Amino acid sequence: MPFYSASLIETVQSEIIRDDPGILDCVKEGVGRLIGMGIPHSKRLFPLWALVFPTFLHGVLHYIVSSTIQKLVLLVLRRKSPQRQVTDGTEPIQNMLDAYFPELMATFAGNLCADVLLYPLETVLHRLYLQGTRTIIDNTDLGFEVLPINTQYEGLRDCINTIRKEEGTLGFYKGFGSIIVQYSLHAAVLQITKMIYSVMLQNAA
Repeated sequence: MPFYSASLIETVQSEIIRDDPGILDCVKEGVGRLIGMGIPHSKRLFPLWALVFPTFLHGVLHYIVSSTIQKLVLLVLRRKSPQRQVTDGTEPIQNMLDAYFPELMATFAGNLCADVLLYPLETVLHRLYLQGTRTIIDNTDLGFEVLPINTQYEGLRDCINTIRKEEGTLGFYKGFGSIIVQYSLHAAVLQITKMIYSVMLQNAA
């Protein structure tokens, strides 16, 4: 958890004020936060024990949603493409497309649904991670200035209520475009993979 928090800071930190990151910077800063040493933070920084529950909750919910959707999609895909049997009565065989592509599609669908459904909770979790770290981010609304993160959330519930009150429901979905880009690229890779499998099957036939 401290290492994820350190890597998150490196991800959102503005390029204007950030030095060239080293290979082990995230490890060093993660260890520093774990033992309470290193880069000075403000008094609004949440202790790690206060972040355990929301982190655990997000992880468990993500696993439940993704695994459930994955099993349902895999069941549907396998019913639509039953195993082909050979004529001599031996065990059923599957070509590469039938064997691997349903697994890839099910994993893709499971992760997509989990990330979309839990994105509001992930937004809250990231804001709790960043509070008090003296992180400066780019102003994506204007595009030519930077902004310090000066939030004063008191916990998970207060963060949720504050976002709902000050930013509305859409406040939970800030940055959602990155999910769209990520899974659009993922879908393109799956389609290319399917085309490769199909070509290989045609050549083997």
